[in-house]
Amino acid sequence: MADLFTPLRLGELELPNRIWMAPLTRCRAEAEHVPGELMAQYYSQRASAGLIVAEATMVMEGNSAFWHEPGIYNQAQIEGWRLTTDAVHQAGGRIVLQIWHGGRACHPLLNGGRQPVGASPLAISGDEVHTPEGKKPYVTPRELADQELPAIVEGFRLAAHHAMRAGFDGVEIHGANGYLLDSFLRDGSNQRQGPYGGSRDNRARLLMDVLEAVAQETSLMGLRLSPLNGYNAMHDSDPIGLISWLAEQLNAVPLAYLHLMRADLLGEQLGDVLTPTRERYQGVLVANMGYGAEEANAAIHSGAVDAVAFGRPFIANPDLPERFASNAPLTTADPATFYSAGPAGYIDYPRLNG
Repeated sequence: MADLFTPLRLGELELPNRIWMAPLTRCRAEAEHVPGELMAQYYSQRASAGLIVAEATMVMEGNSAFWHEPGIYNQAQIEGWRLTTDAVHQAGGRIVLQIWHGGRACHPLLNGGRQPVGASPLAISGDEVHTPEGKKPYVTPRELADQELPAIVEGFRLAAHHAMRAGFDGVEIHGANGYLLDSFLRDGSNQRQGPYGGSRDNRARLLMDVLEAVAQETSLMGLRLSPLNGYNAMHDSDPIGLISWLAEQLNAVPLAYLHLMRADLLGEQLGDVLTPTRERYQGVLVANMGYGAEEANAAIHSGAVDAVAFGRPFIANPDLPERFASNAPLTTADPATFYSAGPAGYIDYPRLNG
């Protein structure tokens, strides 16, 4: 039976273990959303992961939701990301890029005054966004017209093309956490009419179009979903039904893996999304959120999932697989430096053996 340290075949990649690094927004990009040497050092330190999923990266200009997040829509960004992919590969690692559109989570103060866009004109409530003028409430997005959506699809396709030029081993499409694709998928944020609203087929149409387009650019395409997660004021009237239906639809898509967030960050929406997904989805299933080594090992051993992605543990433990292998204690991450600038709390966490 498989465990955390059993190799896993993923497309053309042979992963040495099933301990993945989850995508983690860290806000360390340089001016104009260009990745730099600091990011290359951070990711290369974590190259022993079975697979690194690099952080949410803007597919199109003018859609910033985190102020200092990276992009992949111009040549400077492609060259900046090449620093990271070269460093990770030289360290023996494997890395894919999570490509993303922030949708209604973007803010005018981060985008030259531009109003954000979304599935419907519904603002994120109950939270604020960091901007150059301090924390601000989210604003009501402009509802995207049907005729604008092919350009969004093309933006994802071109981002995947750029990611492969930058040396990534593949891409992961961000369909989670209330950002643009997720805001179309779930009925709490998609209240539009027409071919992209209403039924599950219609609400999933934009996501499926993006998957079809991105598959033209890479043979290793993953997808991240979060059917239960209430972050960014998200909900769905039937999350179990949605993921059960969608898992079957995804069997017709050339996915290398499905990356599923199993819980709600806010702890409000409960349910088991892993079991119905495993029963219906025939490909590689990766789970995320709240796992320790023991539970992750048991989940893989039982066949419930094929791999587990770890977030916070990888922030503070760049050598996480080695620590798991030796049952060594884990360093605790400092939340105060999750989104701060500079190397502190980013590249200065100690390795087990110095």
